[in-house]
Amino acid sequence: MENQELRQKINSEIAKTEQLIITYQEMTKPVALDDSIGRVSRMDAINNNSVTASALRQAEDKLGKLKYMLSKLGSDDFGICLKCKTPIPIGRLLIRPESLYCVKCAK
Repeated sequence: MENQELRQKINSEIAKTEQLIITYQEMTKPVALDDSIGRVSRMDAINNNSVTASALRQAEDKLGKLKYMLSKLGSDDFGICLKCKTPIPIGRLLIRPESLYCVKCAK
């Protein structure tokens, strides 16, 4: 039962994260120089672009971890902390299915 619930949660998070990545990719397109938006507005757009680019990298990292966890689901080492090798509580995996570390080691 837990494996099926985790599989659904991971697949749901993968779908959400893929949509988020598409949105971020659209938002990080360069600001065209011929747009007449003014110097201050252009600087603001460039700043917003760098913030969105950082969010895009985080979403891509999360997607990679989710796909890794999905590939490990059902194996003996699924849900085992990569650092201390203790089981990650099921509650943590349901809340953050991309968790590779237990709460103690994630700090």
